[in-house]
Amino acid sequence: MFRTAILAALVAVFSEGALAQVTVFENVRVFDGTSSELSGPMNVLVRDNVIERITPDPIQTDRSATTTLIDGDGRTLMPGLIDAHAHIVLATIPIATMMTADPNYIALISGQAAEGILMRGFTSVRDLAGPTFGLKRAIDEGITVGPRIWPSGAMISQTSGHGDYRTVHDIPRGDGDALHFTERLGFAAVADGRDEVLRRVREQLMQGASQIKLAAGGGVASNYDPLDVSQFTEDELRAAVEAAEAWGTYVTVHAYTPDAVQTAIRAGVKVIDHGQLLDEDTVQIMADEDIWWSMQPFLDDADSVPFPEGSANRAKQLEMTNGTDTAYELAKRHGVKLAWGTDTLFDPQLATRQGAQLAKMVRWFEPAEVLRMATHDNAQLLALSGKRSPYQGELGVVKEGALADLLLVDGDPLADIDLIADKDNLVVIMKDGQIYKNRLARPDP
Repeated sequence: MFRTAILAALVAVFSEGALAQVTVFENVRVFDGTSSELSGPMNVLVRDNVIERITPDPIQTDRSATTTLIDGDGRTLMPGLIDAHAHIVLATIPIATMMTADPNYIALISGQAAEGILMRGFTSVRDLAGPTFGLKRAIDEGITVGPRIWPSGAMISQTSGHGDYRTVHDIPRGDGDALHFTERLGFAAVADGRDEVLRRVREQLMQGASQIKLAAGGGVASNYDPLDVSQFTEDELRAAVEAAEAWGTYVTVHAYTPDAVQTAIRAGVKVIDHGQLLDEDTVQIMADEDIWWSMQPFLDDADSVPFPEGSANRAKQLEMTNGTDTAYELAKRHGVKLAWGTDTLFDPQLATRQGAQLAKMVRWFEPAEVLRMATHDNAQLLALSGKRSPYQGELGVVKEGALADLLLVDGDPLADIDLIADKDNLVVIMKDGQIYKNRLARPDP
């Protein structure tokens, strides 16, 4: 019996060694997610999905593990990028497709979109509206390729709000009437009154939402709500906050204006998404209350959603984008915690410009500040989900003990951030210790 136990233990040891996956990045300069400069030449050991060692000294490879050696040749190793405001299901399909296509078709397009996100170097996203629960499961189980997803599920909207996709021909809705198909499919959830808000929030949590998203003000893409309107009462918003906090997570809101944002903050909302039309008093409140501001670099440029000239949507778009410069200036002046995201919708070509939208942030920030925002800082925002976070471990940094979501960049992005805009400059992409792209690997001799 004693001999059998020893043999079993040896088998277990060698089995574990055989299964271990080791990657060694040799001769890389590290952007760790927080510093303003690259490190000197370093060697980095990843074991399974964790960064185990960072050292200037040579690393002896583990002969009992499956080892991949990558000669960085002075290239930059940095954390995987994080998009704090994504819509994977909605990013690459026109709104008409969302409203009419077979759900299976949309699901397949979503899988393709998810792979594109990862291959642009974005290893994590906070998805803020759309039926992503099944997509996330398929990615996590290795069925399809994509980033880590922090899903919100359906965006919760009041009647006539930013997430109400119905037309005037679909109202009034009686108490026993069927939900609109956009609600049944999980794109949105229309709720009026405290009780309905509680129900819709709890439905998203039941499906696995890591945070909750409500529309608290008017939107550009929506057709029935002017940009200046506030949506949901303070009590309705507070109901959502109470339901989310009972599950250990938080509420973020879509809002542009001071009234909408101040109402949300009084209700206990922790994160504001957008906010391009905020005034100084509101931004000061955000700083005082330690509120996260998740903003997007919306400008009237090549990355704008192409609304028809003369349309109400186009007028709202111009009003909103004209506020972006002021919003970033106010955020910097008051030291508000900033996150970065894209909020790309309904356009497959715009979706490919994810990295370009990050690079354009040098209009307001130094390259090191931009990359910190899209790595370390965005990871801190993801961490607000607490125990509802679907992934445990530290992200957004290159440090010993952190999760191995890594990019190897052909050049120095602190000197030339446009390198991030072109996915061809990403010679290695790793998520959770697994390599999804590698142009430099050589076998362990």
